[in-house]
Amino acid sequence: MSMKRIAGNILTPGGFVRGALEFDNQGRVLAVSGEPVDEAQVRDSREPLVLPGFIDLHVHGGGGRDIMEGDDALLRVSELHARHGTTALLATTMTAPAPELEQAFAAMKAHGLQRRPAGARVLGVHLEGPYISREKLGAQPDFARALDLAELQRLNDLFPIRLITLAPEVPGHMEIIGSLCAAGFRVQLGHTLGTYEDGVQALAQGAGGFTHLFNAMTGLQHRAPGMVGAALAHAKHAEIIPDLIHVHPGAIRVALRAIPGLFCVTDSTAAAGMPDGDYRLGSHTVTKCLGGVRLADGTLAGSTLTMDQALRNLVSELDLSLREASSRVSTHAADYLGLTERGRLTAGCWGDAVLLDRDLQLLDVCVEGRSLDHPDAA
Repeated sequence: MSMKRIAGNILTPGGFVRGALEFDNQGRVLAVSGEPVDEAQVRDSREPLVLPGFIDLHVHGGGGRDIMEGDDALLRVSELHARHGTTALLATTMTAPAPELEQAFAAMKAHGLQRRPAGARVLGVHLEGPYISREKLGAQPDFARALDLAELQRLNDLFPIRLITLAPEVPGHMEIIGSLCAAGFRVQLGHTLGTYEDGVQALAQGAGGFTHLFNAMTGLQHRAPGMVGAALAHAKHAEIIPDLIHVHPGAIRVALRAIPGLFCVTDSTAAAGMPDGDYRLGSHTVTKCLGGVRLADGTLAGSTLTMDQALRNLVSELDLSLREASSRVSTHAADYLGLTERGRLTAGCWGDAVLLDRDLQLLDVCVEGRSLDHPDAA
């Protein structure tokens, strides 16, 4: 049996070890061997840091391509994000008329389950809209509508939906959350004018998290805690965009203290990995400038963030340990989706890993045991 081997400071569920990570010929971790080492020594070492591959559950685009374009856009997006350490992702759609969604899903059916050596594993779809509030669109196009089970089933038959963002206050939504969860969908609350009470009730019905926490939802006030208050008081999981533009570092610190399974997403657009200019986001044209992406009226419209930069932001700007930062860009997202074979480096799990230098710059990325830079290395 041929194996691949990576030597360095490897982050395991039990902490760092200085040793070797071996993959079997199916792309899974065969063994992790070595001696325990503390994080201070790891950060001073000249040997590579080896962390679980990043998992991004909110990806609209990258490398100049947008998921809603259809065609081979998903392949190009997965390749761009793999180059920044993302080894698994959810392709995220925009609010759109049914025919446009079906066209995008049909393209994902044609391309999304292919595993190309250069790309991240596509786990399915995050359906961000259309089942949201028309009063909290954010950068979503104005095609919001109440959840239609027949439409949802048609889309899911084309390509698997793993995560659904909805506004729980929309008539009929609260009552259907339990059925959606029982059918295997993860439900997140977002793009919502819902109250604190709506959030608490939706969590009790089975909703599991919140879409880009703080953004496009009712904020926290001391006599009206809002959807943000429901998340901070009760949630086990929530997304957050740590580009330091969408959310102030102080608010991120609050969320880190309050929500055990808070995980990072990029909410990246076609502008990720590209120069300043105009790009597509669903039916919108958005402009990348000064590190942000905005509509013509100045509304934030996704990001240019990549997960390697998210990791660096957590460590350098928010003072997280490398071990905790890794959990926020990988393990917690895996746990949220029930992916027990991803988001950790231990025997039997998929060989998804990132190699970094002491400055947390990427050296290489392994997707299911295969190096992006050395795909045939054994």
